[in-house]
Amino acid sequence: MTGRYVLDLQEVDRTQVSVVGGKGAHLGGLSRIEGIRVPEGFCVTTDAFRRIMAEAPSIDDRLDELSRPDPDDREALSTLSAGIRRTIEAVAVPDDLAAAITRSLARLGDRAACAVRSSATAEDLPTASFAGQQDTYLNVMGPEAVLRHISRCWASLFTERAVTYRRRNGIDHRTVHMAVVVQRMVFPGASGILFTADPVTGNRKVATVDAGFGLGEALVSGLVNPDVFKVRDGEVVGRTIAVKQRAVHALPDGGTREVAIDSRRQEQPALTDAQVVRLVGLGRRIEAHFGCPQDIEWCLADDDFRIVQSRPITTLFPVPEAADGENHVYLSVGHQQMMTDAMKPLGLSLWQLTAMAPMCEAGGRLFVDATPRLASPASRAGLLDVVGRGDPLIRDALETVLDRDDFVRSLPDAGPGGPPAAASGAPAPIETDPAVVTELIEHSRRSVAALRNDIRTKTGPALFDFLLEAFEEHRRVLGDPRSIQVIMAGMEATWWLNDKLGEWLGEKNAADTLTLSAPGNVTSEMGLALLDVADVIRPRPEVVAFLRGVGDEAFLDELAKLPGGTEARDAIESYLDRYGMRCVGEIDITRPRWSERPGTLVPAILDNVRNFEPGAAGRRFEEGRQKAREKEQDVLSRLRALPDGDRKAGEAKRMIDRVRTFIGYREYPKYAIISRYFVYKQALLEEAERLVRAGVLPEKEDVFHLTFQEFRDVVRSKQVDGRLVQRRKEAFRSYQALTPPRVLTSDGEAVTGAYRRDDAPAGALIGLPVSAGTVEGRARVILDIARADLDPGDILVTAFTDPSWSPLFVGIAGLVTEVGGLMTHGAVIAREYGLPAVVGVKGATRLIRDGERIRVHGTDGYVEILP
Repeated sequence: MTGRYVLDLQEVDRTQVSVVGGKGAHLGGLSRIEGIRVPEGFCVTTDAFRRIMAEAPSIDDRLDELSRPDPDDREALSTLSAGIRRTIEAVAVPDDLAAAITRSLARLGDRAACAVRSSATAEDLPTASFAGQQDTYLNVMGPEAVLRHISRCWASLFTERAVTYRRRNGIDHRTVHMAVVVQRMVFPGASGILFTADPVTGNRKVATVDAGFGLGEALVSGLVNPDVFKVRDGEVVGRTIAVKQRAVHALPDGGTREVAIDSRRQEQPALTDAQVVRLVGLGRRIEAHFGCPQDIEWCLADDDFRIVQSRPITTLFPVPEAADGENHVYLSVGHQQMMTDAMKPLGLSLWQLTAMAPMCEAGGRLFVDATPRLASPASRAGLLDVVGRGDPLIRDALETVLDRDDFVRSLPDAGPGGPPAAASGAPAPIETDPAVVTELIEHSRRSVAALRNDIRTKTGPALFDFLLEAFEEHRRVLGDPRSIQVIMAGMEATWWLNDKLGEWLGEKNAADTLTLSAPGNVTSEMGLALLDVADVIRPRPEVVAFLRGVGDEAFLDELAKLPGGTEARDAIESYLDRYGMRCVGEIDITRPRWSERPGTLVPAILDNVRNFEPGAAGRRFEEGRQKAREKEQDVLSRLRALPDGDRKAGEAKRMIDRVRTFIGYREYPKYAIISRYFVYKQALLEEAERLVRAGVLPEKEDVFHLTFQEFRDVVRSKQVDGRLVQRRKEAFRSYQALTPPRVLTSDGEAVTGAYRRDDAPAGALIGLPVSAGTVEGRARVILDIARADLDPGDILVTAFTDPSWSPLFVGIAGLVTEVGGLMTHGAVIAREYGLPAVVGVKGATRLIRDGERIRVHGTDGYVEILP
């Protein structure tokens, strides 16, 4: 029976997580690495835990109760979890199990001091860290005490923190089991934590060592600040020596206590530089064994390092794969597309197959390798200028990398007489002609209609062959030189107006008002069109009451049964016919579209019913157009009064006409892309449904976790690797918890830029000004558009806004986002609607509390939180 309930650490390897938990498996793996010393000990296996649970009275009923409360209901979870812990601790350890543990303990010595540590099966995994959620007990002496603390470890699977974590991450309590590690206690002179990658920047080449005197509990509990050492390439490159007034030491008869450190030692480093470098060398060996950066707990006794725990660092953002061994600098695609959430594999691969530039994937996000453009001085300047105008944080991050002379090697530009890269093959300027925009839109519509018609008969492998050809047409339409010229003409006219009117008139961001209600902006039209839907619904009280109680997606069929319901349904369906392909995170084809989940729009429709009068869409558009016209007249009049005023006014008039002709088209290519995506998705889901009917897939959405090519192979072979799908689902869940950086290096460093400004009041949140004006109001921090509840005058605060957020813009007074640039969707629509807006505000959804009053300075680019 001993082999079933107890395993020596030497018998364990990292594949045995289900038997000895994450910590035990890692310690077993560590004990097999040459040169790594792990305190001897044994594991009480999950079989022992299961036996205890089987003997716990009414445990199944209690686990059922634990799964019912909301994860945020701390009081309920605390009460229920405490009851389960008491129940488990009250179960007597069966005699045969106690005997097995006691025999293993005797091999360490009857009165040996031990560390008794929990080791859950979902702990210390590559995709999730459960650090600190279960219990560890130090300096436990004697069999009776060890058995008692093993029971406490079993119970600690149900601490409030562990229970809440599992609930929030969709982990079933019954699927996690608890093993316990018992090891000989080490009495160290110093201890701490080694991160084999910098836990703050993510740099894989920089190790960080935290060190303090005595047991590591002093650092873990926050009792003292540690000494911090940074090591790169075998050399200490940075150190901060803390004043260490307290330490935790073991007591002779068991337990631990805090002690004061002699004043003469408080400012001495806990480790010498040579010891730090030696420790990092051990860490690199451990990292190589486990294949990923590690968070390692260590202690130093008699100048000998002992490793007492190692777990993956789960907070690091993954690095795109590159086989050349060279340095690379990657730019986030999500920050340009206003969608920084993790994407599923099918979504990633579809975007890669249809994008105009090669992209690489990491952490469920896409990146562009900017290294070649940064390496050439000519293209470098152009890239920095473009990204700097859009998002100064990206430019600052790139300049930070470029300031490191050795990271991006410069390549020579073209020789004498050769044209600069940016000028080569530059197209002639496009005329300011609205017909150009009309022709581009009509060509795009014909292309989408042809796609919709031609794909109807395609199934099986032929569908995928057809789609690969359709992707070629997709890129041709997207890359139409005239389309790019129109977009650039609108952006350049905006920049010209802001620069020149700032220089000549002292006007900040004058283009914001001059572009109000610019014609042909499909995204702003989408927001106004939902006001028209509300106009149909508002005079029908039965429909309004019904919509307030909508709970599923079949409500459109039910609408027709109500007085006025047919007209309401027709209005919503007409809206969906034009815009139903859109959704939050729409660049990921796997995201549910409004046509698939029309209930998503109901809160915005009801807000419009409540907050607006009939005809608001037309009035709003006309008011914007009138303000733009008045602004134009004001600007031109003031320019004519200046020296050389007629020339300046003439140039400004040409640019005003140009920006109003072209700026609205800026949003259309994205609309066309998403229109095509919905056609692709419908065809692919029909193929997935055929696989489900054939018994190949259990669920059609499983294909979302396959790449396009893998999906194609499954259709051909009628076989799918279910384990691959499951691994992809687990990886996606872990990626959702990560925040992608704007700029990422091949060393894994997430380079964060700064605004480098000192023109904002103390305490203000700094961002990028993208739509002029100042507004004060109630902050509504909204992360899910389907849960929006807005009143007139509210200021929307969110992480990012892609076009699907536009219906909310008609009812707000201002906008604050964490992600964004001057020409990204939220900024463009904020200017269209005349909303003061500041984007790129780091941590806005965390620093601004829902309901607080804030003041948004859209002209100067900062946000004040008001008392």
